[in-house]
Amino acid sequence: MDLQLTLEQQQIVESAETFLAKASSMAQVRAHTQSLAPMDPTLWTAMADLGWCGVHLPEAVGGLDLDWVSVCLLQEQMGRRLACVPFFDTAVLTATALKTLPPQALAQHWLNKIASEKAVASMALSCEEAYAHANEKGWQLEGTWKSVGSAQLADIILLPAKTPAGETLLFAVNAHSEGLKISPQTSLDTTRCSAVVQAIGVKVTQEQCLAQGPTAETLLTRIKYLGAIGLAAEQVGVAQACLDMALAYVLERQQFGRPLASFQAIKHRCAQMLVEVESARSAVYGAACLADTHDSTEGLMVSAAQARVTATEAAQFCARENLQLHGGVGFTWEYDPHFYLRRAQATSQRLGPVSEWLECVASLYDTDELKQA
Repeated sequence: MDLQLTLEQQQIVESAETFLAKASSMAQVRAHTQSLAPMDPTLWTAMADLGWCGVHLPEAVGGLDLDWVSVCLLQEQMGRRLACVPFFDTAVLTATALKTLPPQALAQHWLNKIASEKAVASMALSCEEAYAHANEKGWQLEGTWKSVGSAQLADIILLPAKTPAGETLLFAVNAHSEGLKISPQTSLDTTRCSAVVQAIGVKVTQEQCLAQGPTAETLLTRIKYLGAIGLAAEQVGVAQACLDMALAYVLERQQFGRPLASFQAIKHRCAQMLVEVESARSAVYGAACLADTHDSTEGLMVSAAQARVTATEAAQFCARENLQLHGGVGFTWEYDPHFYLRRAQATSQRLGPVSEWLECVASLYDTDELKQA
């Protein structure tokens, strides 16, 4: 598999890097987090104007019709700059789900709004505590969905629910529907937001049921795997930013009349950070290529798990090393390492922790085969 970026993909990286360096500098990230606003509306508008929200959507709905690798390249740069926008929830999760569904009017309507009208969308992937009861006009939703990313910002939320018979349904619910309560959560990572969504007698029409049964279950599974690859790309960006920050500091900081970077122990730690970053980047790019070319759910799960685990560990390792290499000032509010440590830690729990992904891969293999190995 050739993981070299094409000329078009290199241009995406360069333009995103240049744009975000100005539009999402650490000074702007700090100002946003101190304002307690759930997102940076100026940055979101500018990104939407560039067409990023529809980067992988069909041209028919106003998208750019690019591949999943392009989505991951944007995710990597946004992780590198801690962009305070709901791109992951809107474009990576929800828009991908709407795009994957069989063509239907409601899905196309919201794809148009996401790609062209700066709409914010959100999606829950599990429904352990959510139920749908049929009525004369459609369905009535009852239950709770925990930690739904960007839900308090959303115009539309995709919510899965179970019928009394155990069948999975997926609904497109207007965020302002009567009976829908959205309660913002306090997060370790102040650069992004999530909320608890509660439905109390929320009435939805039959047209709002986008998928049901095996179709809905397969869709939710696939979106989780694609989302894991996208989230892993963001973690690669976090790890790269931590490496860049650490290198800049140890090259500048003097000890015993010499730059810290001249000491062998410091060199070894920075070299290990580089190994972690490049290993994670290769896993993510490989998984993104497979997402574009491979239809097997099992194969996608393995590549998503590899990317997710490798990138999560790289982001956490590099965030910790960055803080340590800054010495005492690394623990202070005035320096930036803690922002990346918070993002790395919080993101490690989204879409399931590392242990859950390792268990998914292990479950593919027979226990006896593992013992023999």
